[in-house]
Amino acid sequence: MYAIIKTGGKQYRAEEGAVLRVEKLDAQPGDKVEFDVLMIGGDKVKVGNPLVKGAKVVAEVLGSGRGKKITVAKFKAKTNYRRKKGHRQWFTELRVEKIRLRAARKKKAEAEEAGE
Repeated sequence: MYAIIKTGGKQYRAEEGAVLRVEKLDAQPGDKVEFDVLMIGGDKVKVGNPLVKGAKVVAEVLGSGRGKKITVAKFKAKTNYRRKKGHRQWFTELRVEKIRLRAARKKKAEAEEAGE
């Protein structure tokens, strides 16, 4: 089973145990982060509108760092205009621990048991 999550303006395919590099999050190594789910796939596909109700992806922050350097060059012909610049994007590395489904039903069942 896999889930599609959205963070940092991008969408990622998350499977249990997978390691993802996402846009930098404000979290420390060892912290747990939760993401809302756009779609769940596997034997049965479930697409949200825009989110799948009661579904969450729980991940542990492994660390953060900077990606490979890319070179940006600007050039205009016949004007002696040349610029060269480098960029390294910040990222946060996550390990997906579990994909939770139907959390709303669980809470509802617990509430009913407590009321009885």
